[in-house]
Amino acid sequence: QVWQIRLDMHLLNHDGNITDAASIAGIVALCHFRRPDVSVQGEEVTVYTPEERDPVPLSIHHMPICVSFAFFHQGTYLLVDPTEREERVMDGLLVIAMNKHHEICTIQSSGVVMLLQDQILRCTKITAVKVTEITELIQKALENDQKARKEGGKFGFAESIPNQRITAFKMESAAVDTSDVEEQAGEIIAKADPPSEVFANPVLHTPGTAQIGEGIESSWGDLEESEKEEAAEEEGESEAAAFECEKVENEDTSTLRETKSEPIVLSDSEEEEVVILEPQELPRKTR
Repeated sequence: QVWQIRLDMHLLNHDGNITDAASIAGIVALCHFRRPDVSVQGEEVTVYTPEERDPVPLSIHHMPICVSFAFFHQGTYLLVDPTEREERVMDGLLVIAMNKHHEICTIQSSGVVMLLQDQILRCTKITAVKVTEITELIQKALENDQKARKEGGKFGFAESIPNQRITAFKMESAAVDTSDVEEQAGEIIAKADPPSEVFANPVLHTPGTAQIGEGIESSWGDLEESEKEEAAEEEGESEAAAFECEKVENEDTSTLRETKSEPIVLSDSEEEEVVILEPQELPRKTR
């Protein structure tokens, strides 16, 4: 006999990227869920109530988290976590599910954009950073919930339901005056000071972030130890290959010098003349 678990999701507000939100909500619900404790003696199965024994958690081996990427202008521009309006105008969508061990669980691509291998690898590196951050947030929330329950309090969703905090963030639509937007924008630009420095390379403000755009190479924070070792090995292999090429060129040059040291003699039997030509003066076929 086994337990059968069904996971239902109800969308309260959809502002884009529902796949990522659903994956996070689903994995958190499964990690937070507790089933009744069971004992088996021979063929007799006993299911204990929560009053008799504390419910036990499920065996969650890893947390696959989805990260979505929206592509614009046939893959020229890349955007993480697109909104509902951005999804309307995007050319394609790439969803990568990965756990904190950097193991890819699934990849799904949709739309009319054709992605290159470098673009997919670039997305996997970004996914690894985002999944690590999201997993830490999930574990921290679960720890806070467990701590609050031991103290007899409520945390998170259970605390928000009585106070109606979940649906209290809804705001009525308000009209926005756009009659003098151009004039205001011109004044702001005129008063703004020009940037003191122009950076050709991306600027990393905090670890785990990067600037991505056309003409700018994507750069991340400090490399991990494994990545540093791989970079050092690649650099050593390139230096060894350059040394071997230089060695081969030197050997070819010395062989050519030995060949040039002996002149080639051609004889014409009819005119009885002997012509001595240096190797560099001979035609290609004669050589």
